[in-house]
Amino acid sequence: MFNSCFLQKGSHGNSKSRQLLIKSAETDSGNTSSLTHYVFGLLHLIVSLGLFLALDQFLKKAFVAAAIKFPSALFGMFCIFSVLIILDITVPPAAKALVNFFEPAFLFIQRWLPLFYVPSLVVLPLSVKDIPAASGIKICLIVVGGWLATLCVAGYTAIAVRKAVKTQLVDAEPMGKPSPFSTVEVWTWSGVLLSSFVSALYYPTLLGTSARTCLPFLLASTVLGYIVGSGLPSNVKKVFHPIICCALSAVLTAFAFGYFSKLGLDPVLGYYLTKVSADPGAGDILMGFLGSVILSFSFSMFKQRKLVKRHAAEIFTSVIISTIFSLYSTALVGRLLQLEPSLTVSILPRCITVALALSIVSLFEGANPSLTAAVVVVTGLVGANFVQATLDKLRFSDPIARGIATAS
Repeated sequence: MFNSCFLQKGSHGNSKSRQLLIKSAETDSGNTSSLTHYVFGLLHLIVSLGLFLALDQFLKKAFVAAAIKFPSALFGMFCIFSVLIILDITVPPAAKALVNFFEPAFLFIQRWLPLFYVPSLVVLPLSVKDIPAASGIKICLIVVGGWLATLCVAGYTAIAVRKAVKTQLVDAEPMGKPSPFSTVEVWTWSGVLLSSFVSALYYPTLLGTSARTCLPFLLASTVLGYIVGSGLPSNVKKVFHPIICCALSAVLTAFAFGYFSKLGLDPVLGYYLTKVSADPGAGDILMGFLGSVILSFSFSMFKQRKLVKRHAAEIFTSVIISTIFSLYSTALVGRLLQLEPSLTVSILPRCITVALALSIVSLFEGANPSLTAAVVVVTGLVGANFVQATLDKLRFSDPIARGIATAS
């Protein structure tokens, strides 16, 4: 009897032990699988993003060597888009595989996109330092008034073309969404900010130069500002856009470092955006992605190729007319307001994305690229904050017209 009970208990105990071992093995297997998946995902991101950056650098060097003034990233974008279209027609699985391969890089760029435009706002105090107040007011009038005028031109052109072609609207293809920011990211960047800030105070040339030593905490402050700004309530974002929060965070950090190190604000902002490839600052690192941003647009266009093809007349007509209007109206109003020619030239491409705007102003003598970038970003901020309300006031109900007007 005793032996029987003992054997039963022993058998029951062994069964429990086996179950625990199986569960433990499954947990270990799951953890290993998750870790492997994470590592491969990270490697996939690094390779795909690295190819974007490498292609951008290759095209830049090739265009410089060939003395070609056309924006290299724009050429690359059209090339990638053309390759995708050709593959989609001839070997559809290959086109899909190519899109899937670059998807991690595409989502990374989409997730951090506003960061790449921020440096021009951060160094705005340096950009406008030598601009007279009267000229600054004129620039503000041109930016705000020009934004509204260009929006109207783009919107009404789209409506007119849509009435002419009478194309039925189709839904856009669903796009992948970047992952939300995590608490781990916040704490990690906070740690980088604090540790590098303190070390830079005590060892100003710890990483070789002042710019490189300041890079970690200035970059961390920019990233943290964006993460915090992105988490604000939607009604707050209408006034306090994440880009503003991002730029303000970087400027305040630069001010704090300038105060404690006795350097002052201007030198630290100079470390933020050095424009020297051998001695980059945080802003140089971020703006280094601008070419890749343009290249990534090729995948956006490819994913929405059916929509673009169906509404090509509205899209291309509106974009071309509104762009020409924006450039020439800016030049005309600048002349009428007697704005300095160099400043007028600098703000000409105010409605074009930063990377292309910088390429355009590089064609002109005496232009201020920093001012160009700042004006483009400010125009975008004005649009982000007021475009929906303005479109409602103008009674633009057509989705295509609203989309084109917003993009203008």
